[in-house]
Amino acid sequence: MPWKDAYTSSNETTVLDEQVVWPNGARLAFNLVVNLNPASGGAGITDKDIGAPTFHFGMHEGLDAFLALFSAMGLKATFAVPALVAEAYPERIRAIAGAGHEIAAQGLIGEDPADLSVEEETWRMTRTADVIEKIAGTRPLGWYGLPRPDDHFATGTLRRETVDTAIAQGFSYIGNGLADDLPYYWVTDPAGPRALVTLPYYYHLDDTFFLLFPHEGSGLERPSALLRNWKAEFAAQYRRGRAFPVTISPARSGWGHRFAMLETFLRDVTSMPGLFIATGSEIAAHWTATFPAATTLNLKPSIWRDHADSLS
Repeated sequence: MPWKDAYTSSNETTVLDEQVVWPNGARLAFNLVVNLNPASGGAGITDKDIGAPTFHFGMHEGLDAFLALFSAMGLKATFAVPALVAEAYPERIRAIAGAGHEIAAQGLIGEDPADLSVEEETWRMTRTADVIEKIAGTRPLGWYGLPRPDDHFATGTLRRETVDTAIAQGFSYIGNGLADDLPYYWVTDPAGPRALVTLPYYYHLDDTFFLLFPHEGSGLERPSALLRNWKAEFAAQYRRGRAFPVTISPARSGWGHRFAMLETFLRDVTSMPGLFIATGSEIAAHWTATFPAATTLNLKPSIWRDHADSLS
């Protein structure tokens, strides 16, 4: 179904609430993702993007505030980083990795692969992993294609070919999937099955869509709506015992009252008992060990059929 592109990847049934298992009897998996991609369009990062005052602030004062807060709270986050940003700010990336956070990949220049050939995307993915490994000291395990303001359906920069390439390149997980509120398997070949664990992502929990959207200075910044979403979704997921991912950027949530809002929220929710506070790679490792694709997936032939008069 074309309208489901980048949303659903198979017809598997979700893991039911009573079947969910987190380490040490934890009730909820909490995953904090920090987005370091300044790209404003699908072509990826431009000179204007990386030279923007807001991004400069984010990679300095905003990032300092994030790292200090995470250290004080004992939080470990996953930082989704384009290779270009890693090369432009190598000392910052090394500081993040040195503090024990995960460095994951987010494209060569934070680009949308939709217009790339598979060969070009493969080259870029390899180059991205090589750059991050050289700077951070470890090869990234996660691949992210987070949505941006010009992504009208907020699906993120992922496609079937991206997932297949990530599997071939040895990535352990895809970082943003919209098909479930738990980790699930993005299936590229049901016969295998050939699949890669995919972590949940919600754009309504991503500060990109509330704090500097659609354009800077537009007056449409809505921190109160973002906080309302965070609180409501955390309460719902905690009650059910599933997963809660939140995506933030130091260029957006590193400012004044927005940072105070973030700090208050993080301190409030992480005081709740029974949280599995983990990086993307830790959650993916637990999921693949507890719910292996070979035994978890129960795939059946798709019932979808195209017809002559179909709009698809």
